[in-house]
Amino acid sequence: MSNIVLDGIMGLCVADALGVPVEFTGREVLRKSPVTGMRSFGTYNQPAGTWSDDTSMTLCLTDSLSKGLDYNDIMKRFIMWFKEGKYTPHGEVFDVGNATRKALKRFLSGSTPLECGGLSDHDNGNGSLMRILPTVYYLRANYDTEITENEEAMEIIHNVSALTHAHKRSLIACGIYCSVAATLIGSMELSTAVSLGINKAVEFYRKYEEYSDELSHYKRLNNESFASVPVEEIKSSGYVVDTLEAAVWCLLNSNNYKECVLMAVNLGEDTDTVAAVAGGLAGLYYGYDSIPQEWLSVIVRRDFVEGICSKLNEVVSLKEETK
Repeated sequence: MSNIVLDGIMGLCVADALGVPVEFTGREVLRKSPVTGMRSFGTYNQPAGTWSDDTSMTLCLTDSLSKGLDYNDIMKRFIMWFKEGKYTPHGEVFDVGNATRKALKRFLSGSTPLECGGLSDHDNGNGSLMRILPTVYYLRANYDTEITENEEAMEIIHNVSALTHAHKRSLIACGIYCSVAATLIGSMELSTAVSLGINKAVEFYRKYEEYSDELSHYKRLNNESFASVPVEEIKSSGYVVDTLEAAVWCLLNSNNYKECVLMAVNLGEDTDTVAAVAGGLAGLYYGYDSIPQEWLSVIVRRDFVEGICSKLNEVVSLKEETK
């Protein structure tokens, strides 16, 4: 049985682990000493194959969605990760974004799940984008129409983002990413699929005046010549627009999973998350078998990660069979 959940989530996890040792390293430094495979220690002094909060929160969401959509359950799993070290490679949390930390503390203080995400301009880090991918599998299994043609499906994407990041700029980033991811699941040519996924999402947001101002931040991404933007103009910061652009740019300017994620890591700065966001898409498109075995072999708690993926995949496959 094919496992599209494993394709994307393990694609994300491996890329995340590649980026962890060099997070915050500048592009010029990486030009002189580029990442070519799994490294040990580095920024967080972790062994090779260690993944970060990107994968941990993605696994929380994946595990929760295998039991259905329950925002309270998702938040409880985030708290299990944040407070107890569950869903981590070594039983401890070593990297939490500021907006995510604030949102989880709001939940612990009694806020309802959909009231926890920050709403200011400063709350547009990439912390919801990095973990949104599992939502695509849930929506594909539960909705007959394409994601961007269904207001309820798009609202679910927005709500899953809003658990930690509720600003409309972050909601749009997650909507575009999910649209691209959903379009990549198939046999369409890569650049065509990416362009179609972006266009469909943009068309959805254009219908709503409340999103019109924020949509301007994604104007460059929606340009058909985006892939030709020079690398010097691609930013790899933790800002959600930069991360989405960098991930899509790497996907469009590479020919396989390995090339895509190494390109993403070697952009520097927010190396683990840019790579994770790119790796999720590359994993979906090229498949699990495209991930180098020497990288997979050192992934910490690989069986744990793959087990969670298989659980959601079984649920998704069963629902799609009975449609």
